[in-house]
Amino acid sequence: MPIAKYISVLIASTIKFIGGPLTGVALGLSWLETAIFTTLGMMLSVVVVAYAGAALQALWQRYRPTPPKRFTRRTRLAIRIWKRAGMAGIALLTPLILTPIGGTILAISFGVKRGQLLLYMLISGTIWAVVQTVAIYQIPGLKGIFG
Repeated sequence: MPIAKYISVLIASTIKFIGGPLTGVALGLSWLETAIFTTLGMMLSVVVVAYAGAALQALWQRYRPTPPKRFTRRTRLAIRIWKRAGMAGIALLTPLILTPIGGTILAISFGVKRGQLLLYMLISGTIWAVVQTVAIYQIPGLKGIFG
């Protein structure tokens, strides 16, 4: 078992979701292995942020030099997503736009319960891992570039 390759895909997808499929194809893993470890990588960061979120938020507030602006372009966009689609919208956009960490922080800021957060992120992460991995593996010549 190529454990180091699996860990590489897992770590790549904890920060930026698309990193998992790209790393998997570069390391020569099967699409299924890549999709599984991409999902696990996203869920690793979701779990860490969800359970360490309160402590991180308190630490951030303690050392923040000035209070944040109430409404910026980014906060307005987040509120619009929340009002239109709720947790499902956040989960849907997390792998594509928000990153696993960003999507989790956004959901927590709206008061989503951990159980619901984990379920929605797992479903979204699994679907997008399969879709992105299969799409990347279908690009002709991509394995030649990395291999």
